[in-house]
Amino acid sequence: MKTTAVVMLVAAIAMRAPAAELVVRQAQGDVSVRHGVTETWNAVKAGDLLKPDDTMRTGKGGTATVSLRDNDGRLRKSISLPGEVIVEMSDVRDLTQEELMLKLAMERVRSSPYRWKEGELTIPNATVVHGTQPPASPVREESDDGAGNLLLNGARALFAGGFYPTCALRTMDVLRRYPALGADPENRLLAAEALERAGLRSEALTEYVSIAETEGLSPAMREKVDGRIAALRKSDGSGR
Repeated sequence: MKTTAVVMLVAAIAMRAPAAELVVRQAQGDVSVRHGVTETWNAVKAGDLLKPDDTMRTGKGGTATVSLRDNDGRLRKSISLPGEVIVEMSDVRDLTQEELMLKLAMERVRSSPYRWKEGELTIPNATVVHGTQPPASPVREESDDGAGNLLLNGARALFAGGFYPTCALRTMDVLRRYPALGADPENRLLAAEALERAGLRSEALTEYVSIAETEGLSPAMREKVDGRIAALRKSDGSGR
């Protein structure tokens, strides 16, 4: 499927999402919000309403609670933010499995070594002449791992709040953008566990297997990953 088609499908499903609002129920210490694409961070207080294109950040020792509620005021879910996290408010929402699958497809397009040009797929030349460098990876290597860690902490907050689909997507996005963080099996495990909790067992199994193939896993990590692989394979009856 072409990348534009995937984007259109994701956008169409997002437009069908039920209306809801985000409200700050508690904020203590260093808690701020950035609206849209602005670079200015403003202080947050309890009662403030947030929009999906807002970004929330807590400093060391700062804490906040954000609730997702229907327009009639009925509370759906809440997320607690500990210190030193960044959370995109667009992630504080529920996704159906259909939405998650489509967004995963988009994330895989972004992570693909293939390049899209003028609507067509361009496959890099697989032939590598001895002594020359292979084609450069299209993955953008972010230099500020500090920001990456804050985003990853935000993904963990999403997991703790039960927002498993958006946790999986955000984790995969961060690990793609920050390769140094993506090299850590502990961070990759977060995406696998979130996919499993979201009900995408096959996709979770793929992630666990990929982690298991990583060299230098600690014995504890090896045992945990192998255990999840065995459990998932047993549950689907494959036994492979």
